[in-house]
Amino acid sequence: MERINVTKSFLPPINEYMKEIESIWETHWLTNIGEKHIELEKRLRDYLEVENIELLTNGHMAIELSIKALNLQGEVITTPFTFASTTHAIVRNGLTPVFCDINEEDFTIDANSIEKLITDRTCAIIPVHVYGNICDVDGIDTLAKKYGLKVLYDAAHAFGEKYKGIGVGNFGDVSCFSFHATKVFNTIEGGAACVKNSNKEIKRRISRLKNFGIRDEECVDEIGANGKMNEFCAAMGICNLKYINENIIKRKKIVDKYREFLDGVTGIKLNVIQEDVESNYSYFPIVVDEKLFGASRNEIAEELEKKSIYLRKYFYPITNSFECFHGKYDVSSTPVALHISNRVLSLPLYPELTGEEVRRICEKIISCRY
Repeated sequence: MERINVTKSFLPPINEYMKEIESIWETHWLTNIGEKHIELEKRLRDYLEVENIELLTNGHMAIELSIKALNLQGEVITTPFTFASTTHAIVRNGLTPVFCDINEEDFTIDANSIEKLITDRTCAIIPVHVYGNICDVDGIDTLAKKYGLKVLYDAAHAFGEKYKGIGVGNFGDVSCFSFHATKVFNTIEGGAACVKNSNKEIKRRISRLKNFGIRDEECVDEIGANGKMNEFCAAMGICNLKYINENIIKRKKIVDKYREFLDGVTGIKLNVIQEDVESNYSYFPIVVDEKLFGASRNEIAEELEKKSIYLRKYFYPITNSFECFHGKYDVSSTPVALHISNRVLSLPLYPELTGEEVRRICEKIISCRY
């Protein structure tokens, strides 16, 4: 039986990629903001409908250097229901994460719970768009303005999405994307930070920080990192961007199939359909209620793995429970995030997945309860 992974990286036709990288052999320019980097940056700025974009070597570096560029000090309110990168970027900048719970409806940070966590040490809010579900950007913006806080969005799951017709990269002081191999749009490895014209100085700082803090040939005025996207990754991005709209349409058809087979199954909660959001259909999570369904999340995952179908407990565990933070944070302070993380499963989703494979996956899931 053919193996079905939870995801499969999209690759363009090999001849297209080979054609795209031919010029690299002519220029021998492999990195350090070459022509491919510049071209991809321009194309992404247009596609995402953002005012400014800075490409980086990965999504984590986009977040870490954006935090540094914002000159943050003190406490940052964030969510534990995220990938390790979000929390690690905060801690690696010498800041203290303060964990806010999520809402049960769409798994994003509970905007109604943020205000009670704000203290005189709070400097920023770092929310995460989850599974393509967009945070309450309006509520978060109101709070940020009220208390004079910076907002940096982890938009790793939200590439190409719009909220009320506005590209998601336009929200907050900075919005950061991941172009990792498993994402809706990939550059093999890569990421980006988007900022508005009113924050152009932040973009300039990110640009310097990703190049070791170098201001010019003779001046290095701050401590930076090597966060530059290379030309081969940029070339992959140029090729893949041609297929992004087609792939999102294919992903939607797969999501619709999942809903057709799983909607109404007792004990399985499906991902919400948000109003005013143009989705990229990046993930299809389900939340399993063991008592109602008759089998646990773990039992489903184990049973399907026997059939060569691989699901992912994503996000699990929540970041405030990581061993590297042992004793520092109280997981009971975010009970909804803890509850969901113990019951969530991401189902296989990628453009090449067929309707027949989706049917088989769903049948195997449902059979677990008997």
